[in-house]
Amino acid sequence: MAIGMDDRGKAFESKWAHDAELRFKIEARRNRALGLWAAEKKGLSGQAAEDFADSVVAADFQEAGDEDVFRKLRSELDVSLSDAQIRDKMKETLDAAVAALTKS
Repeated sequence: MAIGMDDRGKAFESKWAHDAELRFKIEARRNRALGLWAAEKKGLSGQAAEDFADSVVAADFQEAGDEDVFRKLRSELDVSLSDAQIRDKMKETLDAAVAALTKS
């Protein structure tokens, strides 16, 4: 039985929506992990660390891409951490989020 154009269109839309939702979940997980990492660097724990992690997640809604999250972390973290160290941690936590959410 041949698949009609309507069926293919619906399948494409469904896949696109699934992929977009997965990207959102991956980025949110990464940002939360980054927030908890940065909170630890700042000496925060408990509810203060949770609140800080939430602020990092919220920072990602300022603009498309990762620069809003990077700027938030850069402005909050000690200058002893380089931009490269922050970006490396961003990649590490992204890789971990992808692995956690895409394993079958």
